[in-house]
Amino acid sequence: MSENTGLKVTFVTIDEDQAGQRIDNFLITFLKGVPKSAVYKILRKGEVRVNKKRIKPLYKLQLNDELRIPPIRVAEKEQQVPDSIHRLDKVVQLQDNILYEDNYLMVLNKPSGLAVHGGSGLSFGLIEAIRALRPEERSLELVHRLDRDTSGCILISKKRSILKGLHEQLREKTMEKNYWALVKGEWSAKNKNVTEPLKKNTLQSGERVVRVDVEEGKPSHTRFRVLERFDGATLVQASPVTGRTHQIRVHTQCKGHPIACDDKYGDAEFDGNMKATGLNRLFLHARELRFIHPKLETTVHVEAPIDANLEMCLVNLRKA
Repeated sequence: MSENTGLKVTFVTIDEDQAGQRIDNFLITFLKGVPKSAVYKILRKGEVRVNKKRIKPLYKLQLNDELRIPPIRVAEKEQQVPDSIHRLDKVVQLQDNILYEDNYLMVLNKPSGLAVHGGSGLSFGLIEAIRALRPEERSLELVHRLDRDTSGCILISKKRSILKGLHEQLREKTMEKNYWALVKGEWSAKNKNVTEPLKKNTLQSGERVVRVDVEEGKPSHTRFRVLERFDGATLVQASPVTGRTHQIRVHTQCKGHPIACDDKYGDAEFDGNMKATGLNRLFLHARELRFIHPKLETTVHVEAPIDANLEMCLVNLRKA
């Protein structure tokens, strides 16, 4: 398959992963950087041919269809991230943070402080960085998200069919995600399930804040298990059953046990005590991920080690 999207005619043979898509959606993804208006223009003018015939934008691609894509100039902003991204420490580090990879997907240990995608004043995020590191992979997509300050397992698909299969597992709640969180005070071992409904609010500043709202909140469920106790703090495993924004952070806060160094839902006095141990980031880490591989149909189990800062905090708490 040719993948030259410059000023030459491009020929593409549709494979199993691409079959079933509408041709307009396929072209929008394939011709990254080309405005949608330009994509629809070449479709309307009949410049895109399937099996040497004109087609409509709603045409669904079939296995082994032969596409002819006309020469089209990619906009200057096509480049998803600047060349300098390759020299950024966090981007280079991502190559070493791959925990699992095959031809269909990868799992990375995302560092704290790196957003999963660009936007909101950020020129790039994890997915843009990975696309820059792997330009040959045309279909890299985030399967789920992590807050910017949360570290740990993040799942990225390489094919559309894999993305669909993993999203189905998320919807059916068969994907297991376990987080480590250091919370204020003594978490009760009896407090195994937190089910307060959550509502997302957007402030005038654009900041997102989530609150417990019995009347208007969406059903939310997090399972908790105590891992280790310290003087004034507890290390818990949090396993979200639903996937609401800031779910673990708000579920711990509403029980009176906010997570250490949470600048949005935290406790200033507790944060000060934890910073004295050397902690300089949110203590929330996506420790473990378990799912069924959509293609290989085997169980994939990945664990992400905690970073040096979280480890130092635990070591110093054990000494106290």
